[in-house]
Amino acid sequence: MSSSQPARTRRVWSLRLRLLVGQIVVLAVVCVGITAATELALLHHLVAQLDGQLAGASYRSALMYPEPKRPGWRHESHFYYPRPGPGPRFLDAPGQPAGMVAAVISNGKTVDAGYLTSAGSRAALTPAAQAQLEHIADSRKAMTLDLDGLGRYRVVAAPSRSGGDIIVTGLSMSNVDATMIRMLVILGIVTVIALVAATTAGVVIIRRALAPLRRVAQTASKVADLPLDRGEVELPVRVAESDANPATEVGQLGFALNRMLDHIAAALSARQASETRVRQFVADASHELRTPLAAIRGYTELTQRMGDDREAVAHAMSRVASETERITRLVEDLLLLARLDSGRPLEREPVDLTRLAVDAVSDAHVAGPDHQWELDLPEEPVVVTGDAARLHQVLTNLLANARVHTAAGTVVTTRLTTESAHTLLQVIDNGPGIPAALQSEVFERFARGDSSRSRKGGSTGLGLAIVSAVVKAHNGTITVNSAPGHTEFTVRLPLNGWQPPAESPS
Repeated sequence: MSSSQPARTRRVWSLRLRLLVGQIVVLAVVCVGITAATELALLHHLVAQLDGQLAGASYRSALMYPEPKRPGWRHESHFYYPRPGPGPRFLDAPGQPAGMVAAVISNGKTVDAGYLTSAGSRAALTPAAQAQLEHIADSRKAMTLDLDGLGRYRVVAAPSRSGGDIIVTGLSMSNVDATMIRMLVILGIVTVIALVAATTAGVVIIRRALAPLRRVAQTASKVADLPLDRGEVELPVRVAESDANPATEVGQLGFALNRMLDHIAAALSARQASETRVRQFVADASHELRTPLAAIRGYTELTQRMGDDREAVAHAMSRVASETERITRLVEDLLLLARLDSGRPLEREPVDLTRLAVDAVSDAHVAGPDHQWELDLPEEPVVVTGDAARLHQVLTNLLANARVHTAAGTVVTTRLTTESAHTLLQVIDNGPGIPAALQSEVFERFARGDSSRSRKGGSTGLGLAIVSAVVKAHNGTITVNSAPGHTEFTVRLPLNGWQPPAESPS
């Protein structure tokens, strides 16, 4: 048997907690830095003051050692009266502070040493302390020593007046250390108070600062709970304007979320519209196929019943062939639209639109002799890069659309003009026009201008849809502008630089 321990989940801190901890850590570091700098500055100042006092004590000690052996000594002795005890006599001189250490060193050996107690009496130094003072006799700089049995002292060595002996004096650093400890305690208390106050204020400030972010997250959660995978979907939720101000970081997030929701709503609407079009397309295609299939089936059954009536059989078979051709054209148009929808590349070669327009109008004149076909072409040929067969189909379908949906005698004009970077191919007629409510749907598949499902001249209802798809595949645009007595289809194609769409992976 193998035993496995459950994996430890890593503790994740919230943004609010990370900000608060970061703020406290930064403040603590700043307080520690301020405390350290203050302590160092205060220590330097107090030691400097103590060194000044030490210099005065050293000067007085050196001045009064050795005691003068000359007339007038009794006259001068009223300045101080040395008390008995260990240590140099100048320890009892006026101005010498309590706790002062003094030693007289001659030839590297301590001759006399002692210190003043807090009661003002003289006391002896331990041999270890005397050895420490002997060690610094050659130095003339004040230094700090931890004297044996006395604690930290600031000591300095100076030559006597005669120059033969070394006078070492020292002052206790107990007051300095006490002041430093007192200041450290004060700064520590101030630091704790500051951290507590900063923590309390940080909780309030961070909570208010992150409130917009929490509202943005709640909006995103509401959207995440919506069923976006099916049906018609609405996105009624948005980040409030106050939380979508791009001037702030959280506002930038709210603004970006609103833009994303707008794009999602547009995509969902497009998806819904696409699904609706697909359903309508399938229904229309089924109807378009069902009608000729029903006719073929009917004529086939009729042929089986006719027996030897060759004339009736021939008529029935001609109708079957006609409906078969209608199905073939419908299937071919559907396959062409499928290829264009899948991004299949078109041919890319120079196409003379002028010659193409002449050929297409000539074919239209043969197909519709009862219409007036006119050409308005520039003097110079207009050449674009594209698929000649598909561009010819564009113009053929536009002319067929004008012929099928207008009455006899209608004037249909094919116009070709150029702009700076585009060429305009226009088909204009003076027919009854397209109702305004239907103009936005004329390029949809199986779109029709009336309620009937009849197709004049074998039309499949896909002509303008094919036109739109082919023009789009050439990086062009097509628009329609129609009113009673004037209908204008305008195809805009780039003169140069057209690249075929990339072939989609199979």
